[in-house]
Formats: sequence, structure tokens, C-alpha cells
Amino acid sequence: MRVVVIGTRGSTLALAQTRWVHEQLLEIWPGSELTVKTVRTRGDRGAEFSEQGIFVKELQEALLNREIDIAVHSLKDLPTASPKGIKLVSVPKRADPRDVFIGAESYPSLDSLPAGAVVGTSSVRRRAQILSYRPDLVVKPLRGNVETRLGALSRDEYDGIMLAAAGLIRLELRHLATEWIDPEIILPAPGQGALALEVRSGDDWAEELAYSLNHPITAARVAAERAFLATLGAGCLAPVGALATLAADELKLEGVVAHPEGSELIRGEILGSLAEAQVLGEELAADILAQGGKEYITASRSSQNS
Repeated sequence: MRVVVIGTRGSTLALAQTRWVHEQLLEIWPGSELTVKTVRTRGDRGAEFSEQGIFVKELQEALLNREIDIAVHSLKDLPTASPKGIKLVSVPKRADPRDVFIGAESYPSLDSLPAGAVVGTSSVRRRAQILSYRPDLVVKPLRGNVETRLGALSRDEYDGIMLAAAGLIRLELRHLATEWIDPEIILPAPGQGALALEVRSGDDWAEELAYSLNHPITAARVAAERAFLATLGAGCLAPVGALATLAADELKLEGVVAHPEGSELIRGEILGSLAEAQVLGEELAADILAQGGKEYITASRSSQNS
């Protein structure tokens, strides 16, 4: 039995995610030989956030070059179309998909912030929805890994920052969150909180290993969200949020497309069965596009390229 190489980015969060994958695979396949290899991506080297796929392309190239056999990604970073020769075969059980707010000492929530308070986030999606909810706030860019962002808050550069809940959970820092944001206020990014495992097409052993971690309900939920994103013609950097939830065997997909400055947004929802996940995403996107959503996506591209 050959050694299977699991590829990951080198950030603290990416390594924590990959350790979890490694441990889970060893539990299911105790006789397997697994090793972890770190791959430096363009995103790690400081590429512009306006570029698509900056955290995944080098991992995919390493797969195709047979340097690694399984690539571990944060699903929200993964473009909706896979390159030729690569398969997305597994979506493990999802962590909490919500965003969290971490406020300075006097500000435990978004509602507690005074007018003119400064909120830090690197996400166009978060920025647009924050400004739609609280147009009196100032939203400033905040990039870097989780540690860098927390450091900026501790230096009083911001009155609060926004992060994905899943990142804090995986780093065992959930206690730092001062507010868990209701999706009625801010919808998360499509696929947020989920991992994605990719393999080379035709590598049956790596595919069998990776697929053993697949969680069908999570896979269906994120399939609906990613179909919504793909049908909009938007990338992972667009001001688009989506969240699919399951209750009593009924899948509810909520989606939003916002103007990048938060001045307007179009939000909708659709219900159906788990088996209809892909179609639900496509239909909700078509409805939002018919209401003018394409204009907001175009506006976002223009602002990123200016």
C-alpha cells in the first residue's frame, strides 16, 4: 500500500484543518500510510485578493504533478469549476457556517457600536451586508491570517472585526467571539465552514480514502450554495451570501446579492428536497438575477479592478 500525501497550505488554520483530516482518515483506515505536505500558494505570498483561486491553484498543480494525492481546501476558497484532471470527491461534516463579531472591550455586538465605529473585514460580502444593516459604520480592510487580524484588534486599530466562526472553532478560539451573527443579518459565504477534498482523476485509492470522510447532508447543502454562486456567474470574491439548511427533510436555501457599498441588496429563499439541491441553487440565482442582481456583481468587479 503506497504512502498517500495530503497537501495543505501552511497557515495555522489550514494545518489545523489538515490535522483533523489526517486523524479522521487514520481512524477509518488504521493500516494506511499518510503524510502531510505543505504547499505555498499565491495567497500565502501576498497575491491581490481580487484574484480568483489564490489559495487553491498551487495545491491543484501539486495534485496534477503527483506531488500530493489529496488536497485539503476551505470550500469557500474553491472556485465552482474544477480544473481538468481533478475531482472534488469529499465534503466532510461542516462546522458552524456563521460569521462572528469580535468587539473591543466596550462593544460586544454590532448593535452596540456607536455611529462611526470602525469594523475590519477582508470580505466584500461582509462589508456590503454590514453596511446594509448599519450604514453609519465605517468598514475598513483587514487582511491576513486569524492571528494577524486578532492582533490588529488588540492594537486598537478597529472597534471590532468579523471572522468566520469555523476558523475560531478549529483553532480552539471560539471563546473570543463576542457575537455569533444571525444569518438574517449577514448570510455567510457559499460553503463557509466546510472543507473540500480534491484528488486526481483516476487515483482510485486516494479517492476512496477521501470519500470516506464525505458527509452527504453537508455535501448537498453546499452543492445548493455553490450552484447559486455559479449560476450568478460570480466568484468567491463577490458580494454574495448563501446558506442552505435542512429541517424535516426539507432543504431551505437563502441567498443574497448586494451592492458592494451596501446601498442595496436582493435577498430571497427557496424550498425543496435534498435531492433537488443543485436545481434549487440554480433557480434561486435565476430569480435574483431577474431582479437586477447582475448589476451588483458587475459593480463589485468594477470596484475591485479600480
